[in-house]
Amino acid sequence: MRLAVTGSIATDHLMVFPGRFAEQLIEEQLERVSLSFLADRLEVRRGGVAANITFGLGLLGLHPLLIGAAGLDFAEYDDWLRTNGVDTAGVHVSETLHTARFVCTTDTDHNQIATFYAGAMAEAPRIDLAAIAARAGTPGLVLVGADEPRAMLRHTATAHRLRIPVAADPSQQLARLDRPQARQLVEGARWLFTNEYEAALLQERTGWSEHDLLDRVGTWITTRGADGVSLARRGEPRLTVPAVSTDKIADPTGAGDAFRAGFLAGQAWQWPHEQAARLGCALAATALESVGTQEYKLLASDLVTRIGQTYGHQAARAIEPRLAGAA
Repeated sequence: MRLAVTGSIATDHLMVFPGRFAEQLIEEQLERVSLSFLADRLEVRRGGVAANITFGLGLLGLHPLLIGAAGLDFAEYDDWLRTNGVDTAGVHVSETLHTARFVCTTDTDHNQIATFYAGAMAEAPRIDLAAIAARAGTPGLVLVGADEPRAMLRHTATAHRLRIPVAADPSQQLARLDRPQARQLVEGARWLFTNEYEAALLQERTGWSEHDLLDRVGTWITTRGADGVSLARRGEPRLTVPAVSTDKIADPTGAGDAFRAGFLAGQAWQWPHEQAARLGCALAATALESVGTQEYKLLASDLVTRIGQTYGHQAARAIEPRLAGAA
């Protein structure tokens, strides 16, 4: 199955604050916050949710199609993605704006405060998914990730019109969506991705309960950090998959994107949901051990070992044959 991923393409500025955000916040003053956190480390890395997800898919040998808007500084990033197995033919390159910027500070508890500058992403609504599908071939699944909201809505509507299955992943953009927009992005999705906080925010934004949402999507996948992931489907028991543990956490940024790459790869290979989620968790653990969202390396033997240690040798044997082509 050919996978297409729409969403942000960005440069990440990742900083580390050697303290706890919670200790700096005064409850009685939250309406007038004015804080500066002195970071002791800065890393400048490639990022953006769509680029991160396609990077992971590329390492797994899926040759995904990246659809998003980048800036006039994209040439080097473009070479990097292509080298790592990503088809960038669906990227719109702005003639005047720079690639988006994600500025994120992480504290010692791995809490994060971030700001995102759209830059060239403002031109994403110009992208025509139907025209890209006509040129590059119709994908078997389109993940609609965080992007300029008008682009997200346009891609969702186009995919439904073309009868391409949709994976809805609004993530960071939920805060910007009004009720009709949030509902449009979710309704009819084959897959819905959120983390725990986004799951609650999505219900608030849509005005729909968990039951209402499960009536409108195929499977709702919620990532829960160290507690793994849960998969919910209407009329079926909730499936919980434990996380693959690691004691070498370097940076939590991008772990969710790595999970999505592993899970979607499993779906492209027509694996059962639980097996695909296990690969996603193993990929997320690998990403956690590197600073930056596209700095991790994949070795089939390492992934198989991680899966075997967490889920058992039978689970590892089931996954091993397909991973032989991983980078």
